[in-house]
Amino acid sequence: MRTRKTAVVAIGGNSLIKDEKHQTVAHQFKAARETCRHIASMIEQGWKVVITHGNGPQVGFILLRSELASHVLPTAPLDSCGAETQGSLGYMIQQSLRNEFRLRGINNSVATVVTQTLVKKNDPAFKHPTKPIGPFYTKRKAEKHRREQRWEIMEDAGRGWRRVVPSPKPVRIIEKDVIKNLIDHGVTVVAAGGGGIPVVEERGKLKGIEAVIDKDYASALLATGIQAELFLISTAVEKVALNFGRVDEQPLNRITLAEAKKYLKEGHFHAGSMRPKIQAIISYLENGGKEALITNPENLERAILGKTGTHIMP
Repeated sequence: MRTRKTAVVAIGGNSLIKDEKHQTVAHQFKAARETCRHIASMIEQGWKVVITHGNGPQVGFILLRSELASHVLPTAPLDSCGAETQGSLGYMIQQSLRNEFRLRGINNSVATVVTQTLVKKNDPAFKHPTKPIGPFYTKRKAEKHRREQRWEIMEDAGRGWRRVVPSPKPVRIIEKDVIKNLIDHGVTVVAAGGGGIPVVEERGKLKGIEAVIDKDYASALLATGIQAELFLISTAVEKVALNFGRVDEQPLNRITLAEAKKYLKEGHFHAGSMRPKIQAIISYLENGGKEALITNPENLERAILGKTGTHIMP
């Protein structure tokens, strides 16, 4: 019997850029097509899917281009840069999925929703930037950018140094009801790209604010809001592991919410990599979520069937 459950599938902005030699739009399209093949298989199995995506590298590229061209053109604020990535990455995913649907004879349509996410104006994150964006640098080059362009920089999970910007916690997905309505009418939706465009509310009116929201937190909030039965995070590893990268590494197959909180407290998950994913999943499950899953794109179909991946249950 084919299921008609809803899944929110969160794919990382980094997953569309394999390495520094594969950063072009053509390379990102190739990666998007690969991921969309696996998502199409989910839809073929009967799942209703909302796709969210990160934008860390891409929003950094847009911001850097804007700053480099500032001698001839006005610079773009960070929230507008985020909106640009929703369009460009949404276009990649939307086109790749549509083509895959036609190839498989799937009678489905796909649409990208430019999504705003409400944050608090007084969120402490605005005083303490932590969200990495743009490319990875050596420490020497990153320090040069800090001196000359006044960037905030930090080391990113052992992979290099990156620019960091404010990352406030999401409070509400503004277009949640629109997304839910589309899903209920059989449309596969790309939404909340890059965590959504950060906005604050002033006297009942929305206004953009310069920041980049963590896509996993925003995806969890969206999954809760539309009552999705599955929150799936597609990332670089097949399974979450304790003691990651060490000789005593221990892959996790199936854990409970309580175990996830315990492992998080024990420091098994690093900031900038697995920690925000686990924190987002905890939030989703604590707010009524049914099941969460972490795996890589190539194992997505097998993970859905329970054959691999890390499954986290209430």
